[in-house]
Amino acid sequence: MKKKIAIIGSGIAGLTLANLIKKESDHEFMLYEKLESLSLDDGYGIQLSTNSIKILNKIGFSKINDKKIFHPKGVDFYNIQNKKICDLDLTQFNTDQNKYTTLQRSTLIEFLKDDIYTQHLRFGKKIKEVSELKGKVLIKFEDNTNDLVDIVVGADGIFSNTRSFFEKKKNEPKFKKAVALRIILKTKSELNIDEEKISLMMGKNCHIVIYPVNQNKELNLVSIIRDKKYDPDNIKTLVNKVVTQNSNLEKVFEGDLKSWPLYFTPKILPSTNSKVFYIGDAFNGFLPTLAQGAGQSIESAYELFNLIRDDKAEIQNTYFKERSRRAKIVKRRSNINFFVFHFSSSIMQTLRNFFMKFLVKRKSFVNSYLGIVYKN
Repeated sequence: MKKKIAIIGSGIAGLTLANLIKKESDHEFMLYEKLESLSLDDGYGIQLSTNSIKILNKIGFSKINDKKIFHPKGVDFYNIQNKKICDLDLTQFNTDQNKYTTLQRSTLIEFLKDDIYTQHLRFGKKIKEVSELKGKVLIKFEDNTNDLVDIVVGADGIFSNTRSFFEKKKNEPKFKKAVALRIILKTKSELNIDEEKISLMMGKNCHIVIYPVNQNKELNLVSIIRDKKYDPDNIKTLVNKVVTQNSNLEKVFEGDLKSWPLYFTPKILPSTNSKVFYIGDAFNGFLPTLAQGAGQSIESAYELFNLIRDDKAEIQNTYFKERSRRAKIVKRRSNINFFVFHFSSSIMQTLRNFFMKFLVKRKSFVNSYLGIVYKN
């Protein structure tokens, strides 16, 4: 049965769902964004493992300009002094069509918006009121427009206003007492790293991830630093926590540093309305320590789309059961990584490094820890 769908939020999750609906169904839809435009600045890098590339290829991602993306062959693990510990081969998860990919977020947004922008995207739309009318959902916006739809999909991020409206309580993610810093590097500076791989440096209460985002070898650097509060005016103190462990890192933090606090969803909760669904970070916000934020946004959009397209019975229960099962797997590994990457004790760091050398070479461990995520 043909349905009318309102998607709230034009990030990766919302745009992926919109593309799937447009290209693989006859459902009507409209994408609503509270901002006045899409943010297409270069922005930060993202990593997409094969689970999400497989989905994106269904909507034409394989035709994207190769110069704008990169396929890292592996991950090199270092201590904070830039001494290599071990490495992980990422190509073991690849197929000819689906390869681990790094790129700038803006590149993916640009691709996803192409077939949606003109006819199916409305800006400056903030929800004022929601109600039910004749078995449908009536959404009223602050600009005095409205839409009557069969399904509402909240795709508006971890602080989802859509969830707050429909659950009738404020959505409250938790601060992880950590801050992320980001900068785009034109060169690897004085670091002894392989520019064709993902480099992960682990230090006391911090870690750094560096990886190429295009064929120009521009490098995305993200550093996660534990801190009890977020003060955007006190970034220098955070940088000092890292560079005091390795003075060679000082140069990589020079330039236009961006920062943001890390939040996570403490408990995965279902929708209380059978006509309302949440995808991406609006369903569950992950820590970035498994690099699955964008990937899980894409996956959740695909899971929901399949259920709607096939007109499955008990869609709400089925979707929540399967998505929460998947989210718990990713969440658990993200939390483990956050803990392990940040050991402050030198004894614990030595033990971690010893076991990592052993575990990354054991295929059974790699498949159970990462394969279950990457090969979904």
